[in-house]
Amino acid sequence: MRATVRTLCVAGLSLLFCSGVLGQPPRMASCTVLPVDNIWNTPVDQLPVSASSSAWITTIGATKTLHADFGAGLYNGGLIGIPFITVTGTQVRYPASFMYAGESDPGPYAIPLDAPIEGGSQSKGDRHAISVDTSNCVLYELYAAYPQSAGWVAGSGAIFNLLSNVLRPSGWTSTDAAGLPVFPGLVRYDEVAAGEIRHAVRFTVSQTQRAFLWPARHYASTLTGTQYPPMCAHFRLRAGFDISSFSPANQVILRALKRYGMMLADNGSAWFISGAPDSRWNNDDLQKLGLIRGSDFEAVDVSELMIDINSGQARQTTSVSVVVNPSSATVRINGTQQFSATVTNGATQLVNWSVNGIPGGNSTVGWVSTTGRYTAPAVPPPSNLPVTVQATSTVSPAAVGTASVSVTVRSPGSFPRWPRGRRSTAVAEASGQLD
Repeated sequence: MRATVRTLCVAGLSLLFCSGVLGQPPRMASCTVLPVDNIWNTPVDQLPVSASSSAWITTIGATKTLHADFGAGLYNGGLIGIPFITVTGTQVRYPASFMYAGESDPGPYAIPLDAPIEGGSQSKGDRHAISVDTSNCVLYELYAAYPQSAGWVAGSGAIFNLLSNVLRPSGWTSTDAAGLPVFPGLVRYDEVAAGEIRHAVRFTVSQTQRAFLWPARHYASTLTGTQYPPMCAHFRLRAGFDISSFSPANQVILRALKRYGMMLADNGSAWFISGAPDSRWNNDDLQKLGLIRGSDFEAVDVSELMIDINSGQARQTTSVSVVVNPSSATVRINGTQQFSATVTNGATQLVNWSVNGIPGGNSTVGWVSTTGRYTAPAVPPPSNLPVTVQATSTVSPAAVGTASVSVTVRSPGSFPRWPRGRRSTAVAEASGQLD
C-alpha cells in the first residue's frame, strides 16, 4: 500500500521549504529560477514508481553508470559543462536568425556576443549559449549558437520568463529536444557549496521514444517502442541507496536526485547529468558518482502533479512535515549545538537524528545524539563544506527536516587575544580615541 505522506520539509540555510508547502525555489541573484510550484522545483520522492520503470532502465542501461557532465578546467579546449552568464537590463539585445525559425522565439536576445559557448568557440557539439537577465528575470537560450559581427546565427532559440509557469507551444522544440529550458536543470557549484540543490536535474540518454510526457513539448526520435523512455521521463535515485560513503559535495547532488529527481531532456550519453562549469569543482571527486549504476534509479509517475498540460505548475499537497530549529548554525570544532525538531501535523512524534544521512554521525562530519545535540568533529569536514543535521519522523519516514551546520576552527564572534596592555590601546586606536 502506498504511503499517504507527501510532504518533505527541510529547514536549512535559514530557509524553510516543503513538498506541498510553498517555500523557497532556487534563485539566481534577485530572481527565482521558475516559480516554487513549478515541476522543476517540486519534490518527487513520494510519488509512485512508473509502470515502465524496469523497461526504461533496462533500455538505458542498468549497468551503465552515472556521469557528471560538468567540472573544472578545459576539455578539448572548452569548459566542462554548459556555461551561462548573468547580465543586467542594460545588456544589448542582439538579433538572431535560426535554422528552426518556426519553433524559435524571434528575440532579440540579451546574450553578449562574447558569451561562453558550450564546448568552446570551436565546438562541433550542441554549442548552447545562455544568459540570465537578473534585472528582468528573463532567461535567454541559444542552441548551435554562432556569434556574428552584430548578432547571432543559431539552430534554435528560446526565451523564458523565470517568474512564469507557461510552457512553450506543444510540438515546439527549445534549445533542448524536450522543449524545456536548459538552465533550471543545471547543477551549479554555488548550490552544492550552500548545502542543497532545490530542483530536478537535467540528464540525457542515448535512445528515446518518439513521444513526450508533461511538461515536455517535443520529441526527437523515430523509435516507437515503449521500451524507450519518452522525453521528460522523470527518474529518482532510490530512497534506500546509501550515500554515506560519498563526499559531502556529492551527497548534496545525490540528495537532490533522491528528492527532486532528474528529467530526461535530450539525446546523448546514458545517465549523463548536466551542470555548469566552475573552477571550484573537484573533478576526481565528481568521477566517483560513477559508482552509481542505472539500476540504482527508478522512473517516477508524475502525472498526478499536472494541473494543466500547458503549464509547468505542479499540484502541491501537504501532510506530515518536520522542522528543525535552529535552521542553521556555526559550531567550533569539538563544540556542540542543541537542535530541536517539531513535527507539524498536530501529533506528537519521535524523530531519528543523523548527520549527512549517517545515523548518529561519525568522526568526519560530527555526531548527533538521540536528543538532537550535535557535536562537531575535531577538524572541519573536507573542503569546509557545511554538514546537514537531519531529523526523520519515526512514524512517517518521508517527513524529514534538516539544518545546515558550518564547522569552524574559531568560535563564532571570537576576538583576537591581545598581549597585556595592548587590547585597550588597539580598541582606542580603532575608535579614533588616540592620535
